[in-house]
Amino acid sequence: MVTKNFQYSAFLRGPTQVLPSLDDADVILERRDDENLVLMRAERFEAGASGLRIAARALAIVARRNAALAEEVLAEELPWVTWLPDEERPECVRELLAHLIAGADTGELLPFARALMSWRSTALVWSDPQLARELQGPFPGDGPEAARPRDEA
Repeated sequence: MVTKNFQYSAFLRGPTQVLPSLDDADVILERRDDENLVLMRAERFEAGASGLRIAARALAIVARRNAALAEEVLAEELPWVTWLPDEERPECVRELLAHLIAGADTGELLPFARALMSWRSTALVWSDPQLARELQGPFPGDGPEAARPRDEA
């Protein structure tokens, strides 16, 4: 979809100069001291949300019936998945799909974005064998397990 950018202050001064752009584009309102805002027609928003729900559920069905194919599909779209150890890839696929399906259903995709960033960071660590070894411990200061404090309520 085409987007057009406007300063947020221009929108506040004269929304009638910005709103006609929504006929053929989504509008990004750029703000200096905060996150940008996106304006779009409800019909386009619903179409995107509906498409995301269908695609997420379809991918989940593929994953249930053929986990290797789902992993292959995600690895093609997210090439860094190949850096994960073989035993972690299925967990990554399951977790990302679960967040994607929940997000597509609710419209809340931030948990998916966080999981995606987390798995990508994990893959980056695994891509550096020395760093991966160092982060597996043992760590200086590791000692015996401390007793749990008693509940004095």
